[in-house]
Amino acid sequence: MRIQRVQADHYFIPLPTVLSDSTHGTIRGFELLTVRLHDAEGAVGVGYTYTVGTGGAAVHALVARDLAPLLAGREAERIEEIWQAMWWALHYGGRGGAQMLAMSAVDIALWDLRARRQGVPLWRVLGGFDPRVPCYAGGIDLDLSVDALLRQTEENLKAGFRAIKMKVGRPSLRQDVERVRAMRAHLGAEFPLMVDANMRWSVDEAIRAARALREFDPVWLEEPTSPDDVPGHVRIVRDGGVPIAAGENLHTLHEFRHLIAAGGVTFPEPDVTNCGGVTTFMKVCHLAEAFSLPVTSHGAHDVTVHLLAAAPNRSYLEAHGFGLDRFIAEPLRLEAGAALAPDRPGHGIEFDWKALDALRAR
Repeated sequence: MRIQRVQADHYFIPLPTVLSDSTHGTIRGFELLTVRLHDAEGAVGVGYTYTVGTGGAAVHALVARDLAPLLAGREAERIEEIWQAMWWALHYGGRGGAQMLAMSAVDIALWDLRARRQGVPLWRVLGGFDPRVPCYAGGIDLDLSVDALLRQTEENLKAGFRAIKMKVGRPSLRQDVERVRAMRAHLGAEFPLMVDANMRWSVDEAIRAARALREFDPVWLEEPTSPDDVPGHVRIVRDGGVPIAAGENLHTLHEFRHLIAAGGVTFPEPDVTNCGGVTTFMKVCHLAEAFSLPVTSHGAHDVTVHLLAAAPNRSYLEAHGFGLDRFIAEPLRLEAGAALAPDRPGHGIEFDWKALDALRAR
């Protein structure tokens, strides 16, 4: 069935609670970019991406101005062909960045449309492995006091999470160590705990931090340094003594290939909304599987639960704190620490478009 109409919308979503990490600073809201693909029979596929407060207008323009004319009239089932057409249409001006966010939103919508037309959930269309996906709560909590951090943790435990991630990267490594020490003491020795530095450190600083945090047995240390420094990641994996998760800021399959093949990552971590959509995310999963590496994820948990439910080498799904649950009819459901991939057709996300309309970006 051919694509008849492309609808792109841009919203600013204020956060109910101010968040913070080591590189983005204070986060008061984020930009949501949605894509709706309408086919000739009236079926609609929905995709989305987001930014942390800036750049959303560029992504919206890329979809509305550049990709919509390219997509009109194309056969929606030929997803790989469409992906390649978008890639080469935007290649000269991008190969990543806003261009890849725009492509990701369209690609998610294409896969949603395919699964909806088949009347089956996306995770089954992608191969179907296990709809129960281990899940952790991804705290964006660097500036919380220790008491507030532990209160947040208790709320996450009550919500059903059985794994927790916290932020590190404060001005003093001693502060980071004491916060992780407090969290480990609160959770107990066996509880899965991840730490995330959001690219804060130089390579040497990251190695020192990894060694200092090793006694707390983190599942992984996430994004210890710049995503562009592949040799640096190799050094951190080799000399830091803890597993490393990275990839949320890698925007192409080729970037993942370089990092994985060099041995610079333990848990590859694609984000479906910026790596090229479902198409590229699953290729990263297969690439990691060929290197016997477990895959985790970043953001967009309502989509990503389907992708990890189709990946035999999945590890943990991140449940992110960006607050889209307020605008989704049936948010992600947890059971005994696992996220449940829904059985609704497509990815199953039904946005409250009326509520979002009040938040349109100007």
